[in-house]
Amino acid sequence: MHSAHPRTTTGDVDPFFVFDYVPIDQVETATDQQRPTTYWDVERGQRGPQPVPAWLVTDAGALDTELGVLKTGKEADVFLLERAARHAAGRGETCLLAAKRYRDAEHRSFHRDSLYVEGRGVRRSRDQRALERKSGYGRQIAAGRWAQAEWVALCTAWDAGVPVPYPVSVQDTELLMEFAGAPDGTAAPRLAQARADVDLLDHCWEQVVQIVLGLAGIGWAHGDLSAYNLLLDGEVVLAIDMPQVVDVVANPRGPELLHRDCANVATWFGSQGVRADAEALFAEAVALAL
Repeated sequence: MHSAHPRTTTGDVDPFFVFDYVPIDQVETATDQQRPTTYWDVERGQRGPQPVPAWLVTDAGALDTELGVLKTGKEADVFLLERAARHAAGRGETCLLAAKRYRDAEHRSFHRDSLYVEGRGVRRSRDQRALERKSGYGRQIAAGRWAQAEWVALCTAWDAGVPVPYPVSVQDTELLMEFAGAPDGTAAPRLAQARADVDLLDHCWEQVVQIVLGLAGIGWAHGDLSAYNLLLDGEVVLAIDMPQVVDVVANPRGPELLHRDCANVATWFGSQGVRADAEALFAEAVALAL
């Protein structure tokens, strides 16, 4: 992990995050899995917030090597990348990134779209009609739209101090972000799979409360918050999977989704023996959001 606050791996690793990968000392021969870094290929607004973290390799001559699959899902797959810059003197810089790639027109599911996109606009009427018809072109728009939605959510949350992986860059349907885990590529477990004692779980609940309130302060609900899209990176909880964030005011179901977020996380923590009050959290969050 490359955060300013070092984290250590805690608990069992979710099977979805287990993969085989090419050792770093062998990547020179894995050219079929390599590409030049895309960092400087995208516009400034598609690169992450300033200041750029010290751990991130931004060398224009760096290579991105795909090391394995971190997670597969209905909307997107997540891959582990190593970004490495090699210098003539033998020195080099490396960092690990998570590459989230939204599925293409033929393979992506639309099952969540109608619930979460209320209150969001599309600039061109042609694009809106294509989305409504769910045509091939419309599906391409939708895939890029979800990537952009998650990009905006991560950047905004990061700037607001909400603990999320640092968003590195976005290009078309691929979102690059900070890898949460150990330097050897072992991913941080989802909270639902992490083994933690009561004291740590109490601390985790306090952090989740601040995540909910931090998003509410922006006017948002996560929209799909649960112990399965919260990572436990050492003792730090990170919110992930954020393309569906909703504006609590603009979306007619915003308050309902905010309440569901609060109920989901409080119920899970309650099942672990933590005193977690969903209604008290919702009352505080909705007051901030409205």
